[in-house]
Amino acid sequence: MKYTKADAKAYARQNMKGIWAAALTPFKADGSIDEDAFQNNIRHWVDDLGIEGLFIAGKQGEFFSMTLEERKRTFDLAVAATNGRAGTIMSCSDQNMDVVLDLALHAQENGADYIVVHAPILHFVKDQDEIVYNYYKYISDRVDIGIAMWSHPDSGYLMSPELCNRIADLPNIIAIKYSVPRDMYVELSKLAGDKILVSTASEEEWLDNIIELGWQLYLCSSPPYLLQTKNDRRMHDYTQLAFAGKHEEARKVRDSLNPVRDALKNTRPGGKPQSHQKYWQDLLGQTGGFVRRPMIELTEEEKTATRTAFEQCGLKR
Repeated sequence: MKYTKADAKAYARQNMKGIWAAALTPFKADGSIDEDAFQNNIRHWVDDLGIEGLFIAGKQGEFFSMTLEERKRTFDLAVAATNGRAGTIMSCSDQNMDVVLDLALHAQENGADYIVVHAPILHFVKDQDEIVYNYYKYISDRVDIGIAMWSHPDSGYLMSPELCNRIADLPNIIAIKYSVPRDMYVELSKLAGDKILVSTASEEEWLDNIIELGWQLYLCSSPPYLLQTKNDRRMHDYTQLAFAGKHEEARKVRDSLNPVRDALKNTRPGGKPQSHQKYWQDLLGQTGGFVRRPMIELTEEEKTATRTAFEQCGLKR
């Protein structure tokens, strides 16, 4: 590791900045991971798009359909492909604590920068705060690597700002991906913004959160490599303008992406987020590949609608 457990918060504050993207995992037609394509995508994202960190094997990456060894393999591939040119945060989320810790220790040993663990799905529980606090404390006590929390509706509940603030006191809790309504992440920023980096996955809210909340980190989803090309890095550009205090210029660049956002959003069929984004990757010249069950592929009609919108959205290639 590049830091000690005691220094995890300070290290993250210094190094976890800018745009971090959640990687999709390209699968071949036979269901195996397309390792070469995965690493080529990563190199493109880092070298051509200027993405500063990658979230590996999360929900976008279909971790739920992968074996433990495959998840570890994607960690290794990502560390090798970034080769120190970008940060890595490895998703160790699982309902089984042994799996969480196995993945966390692998990430700690293979050169990853941080891990992320989403709040567990809880059954037959009404007051979950004590359970969730002890869940993160148990992990924190057993690993040294920096840990990001992750709260999202799929868990069946949302962690309150007060609970997140309590967990933020643990020594190696360094950030949170807080997929919640804006008033909740604003409140958490006020409560714990000096202890952890607070972020959310909404690209459309990213600029306002830099300007209004002083955020330094976009953590993270797929827009950084779906809304940009080597010759059209407008998300990167408006981010840098905002960091430089040039807010009006940043807003103009951000708003110029609306046709691209609309094309991506309006052609996405319900229930097919990964397959739609992977097809968009293919259109961009990246490798999207196939999805694994239980996810399903786009129909030919859905591909045609997506391709037409893509060609008309104004994204420079």
